[in-house]
Amino acid sequence: MIAAVDGTHDATLQSWLESANDPATDFPIQNLPFGRFRRADDRDACIGVAIGDQVLDLRRARLIETHDMNRLMGQRPEERVSLRQALRDGLRAGSPNEALFREALVPQSRVTMGLPCEIGDYTDFYIGIHHATTVGQLLRPDNPLLPNYRWVPIGYHGRASSINVSPSRFKRPRGQQRGADEPQPSFVPTRRLDYELELGLLIGRPSVQGEPISMAEAEDHLFGVTLFNDWSARDIQAWEYQPLGPFQSKNFASTLSPWIVTMEALAPFRQAFARPAGDPQPLPYLDSPANRERGAIDIALEVWLQTPTMRAAGHPGDRLSHSNFTDGYWTAAQLVAHHTANGCNLGSGDLFGTGTLSGPGTGQGGSLLELSRGGKAPLYLSNGETRTFLEDGDSVELRGQCTREGFRRISFGPCRGTVLAASPS
Repeated sequence: MIAAVDGTHDATLQSWLESANDPATDFPIQNLPFGRFRRADDRDACIGVAIGDQVLDLRRARLIETHDMNRLMGQRPEERVSLRQALRDGLRAGSPNEALFREALVPQSRVTMGLPCEIGDYTDFYIGIHHATTVGQLLRPDNPLLPNYRWVPIGYHGRASSINVSPSRFKRPRGQQRGADEPQPSFVPTRRLDYELELGLLIGRPSVQGEPISMAEAEDHLFGVTLFNDWSARDIQAWEYQPLGPFQSKNFASTLSPWIVTMEALAPFRQAFARPAGDPQPLPYLDSPANRERGAIDIALEVWLQTPTMRAAGHPGDRLSHSNFTDGYWTAAQLVAHHTANGCNLGSGDLFGTGTLSGPGTGQGGSLLELSRGGKAPLYLSNGETRTFLEDGDSVELRGQCTREGFRRISFGPCRGTVLAASPS
């Protein structure tokens, strides 16, 4: 079932921690995202919740007895709701547990964040129909969308080992590629390095092999949402992707934000899900009344670029594009139902990438491949620089937030990655 709006979402709710009441904070008491962190003297990664400019150590606050985030994520929905209510009760103004919770706080500036959970398997979907259409027009002008796109949530199995937590730094990959006028391929650093604006959906409750998850049960298996940048080497991708799809063009690095915004926190920002007029309706196993009524989630997304020249000058960077999770063609529940429809089992901490979330308008492309029209139309930045694809030293930051009248704004925190030069050959 889809999480309900309750007292934890009350916009008038205040915390005894003043930084959580700041209108500019990403992490008010209505948010309470989960992550894993280490203090300088911690032996094990601790489970924490972001609140204002602090992290609440859940074990020190006597709310849990484990350091195992995947175990916590695997709880039943009612247990997750109970924990969220306990967090609200302990952090609200006037709480009798204020002294205990204060002892369990540590400033975010004094911790090192890790991946929010152990990621067992990673599947990257392709739900951004505007991205798929634009890229398809570059490759197949007369037939940009393949016949199965409006029927099947397309995806491929990715590599979990190279997913890193934000802020991340990674080396420009080398790979085999072949230009249109080159007689044979070469093995060189990518010249067409790109970002992809995605969300990461994290599985909570595991499932059993051979037993599909129905649409009615799908959201019970979702723990929450993160920001996700699936870096891509477009020239390597163009040479390798037929007939089996992406491989080395995608598996060299991905960046995940450290905080998981839970499905419970996102309850106020649900919307109706509907297909555009004239499009086919989902097959029955991908449809449900609840998904039609509240299956979509209103998450506003942005991409920011800071070049080395900008960084040296103290320039914060330029916003390159904006879009929304509602621009996607499939919902989170549909991805869970489809992934397990053939009996595939899911584990706690499994990650689904949404695929690039582009919007329908000009300047809403979720990748440079779209914004630069395949490298043919350079982007002009505010300081006079231009980009078609990423250069060494460039930093890309993804941002996401949810707003709705009558509710507190909640955000995901930044997801930032920086490109380093390729290793010497």
